[in-house]
Amino acid sequence: MTVWSEEGHLYYKSTANDPTVCGIYIVAKPEQTVHVYFDYVDVPCNTGGLIAFVDGWELNGQLFPNEQDHPKQMNDRFFEMCGTKKHKQILKSSQNAALIQYRVPRRGNGFSFYVSFIDNPTPCNILLADIAEVYTLRNYGKPVNCSLTMLYPAQVKILALGVGLGHEQKRTLTERETGTIHKCDTRGLPDFVQVGGGDGLAQLSMVDSICGTNSEPENAVETIMCGVTTVRLVSSGQFHNAVTVAMTTPDVEATPSLVCEP
Repeated sequence: MTVWSEEGHLYYKSTANDPTVCGIYIVAKPEQTVHVYFDYVDVPCNTGGLIAFVDGWELNGQLFPNEQDHPKQMNDRFFEMCGTKKHKQILKSSQNAALIQYRVPRRGNGFSFYVSFIDNPTPCNILLADIAEVYTLRNYGKPVNCSLTMLYPAQVKILALGVGLGHEQKRTLTERETGTIHKCDTRGLPDFVQVGGGDGLAQLSMVDSICGTNSEPENAVETIMCGVTTVRLVSSGQFHNAVTVAMTTPDVEATPSLVCEP
């Protein structure tokens, strides 16, 4: 398993007769997508060799973004190849994360590819490989779910909230401040923000779901002590939703809002 976060030309050559499946986990900046172009492939199919491009990350059988939050059908997120034919297709991710899995079981075989990062004017699902500062999730008025996922425990603070009630589809000069409304999903409200975490990419134990319009939310901080921390914006398409979040390293003296068992 290798994590890669730069543009460039990568080359792999097998040094042993080993059928182990390996992965190159590519992550770009939040406002970028990943493009991959294979310029050389020497992975014979009859040896069991295979290369797969995944639109997102797969780890321990779980996918980011999950099936409900991704714009493509599951089958359209995977592209497999083997043999020696040069593939002219540019493989593209829908978010800032992509994965190349490969099995090259014969010594001397291998492949090479180019990685480039393309600006994305409407980022939705964002994977953070490092502790970050401030990010804003938006639905751009669409019926989509967007998530901000960090592969670490983190403290989550909502800096600005404009989701659902009080935040109308047609923008006005002044929007009605409702304050922060809690447990919005259990109230039956269609648009809300979930804060939580889990031990896998697709697991989410929720601490709270909030909605409303609040330009200066209370100073409540959720401390998520899990391997994965997630803020998920659920949108019906009725509103132009936005939530601004600060995700930082947990304070050692903070009381955890959620603890995931190892």
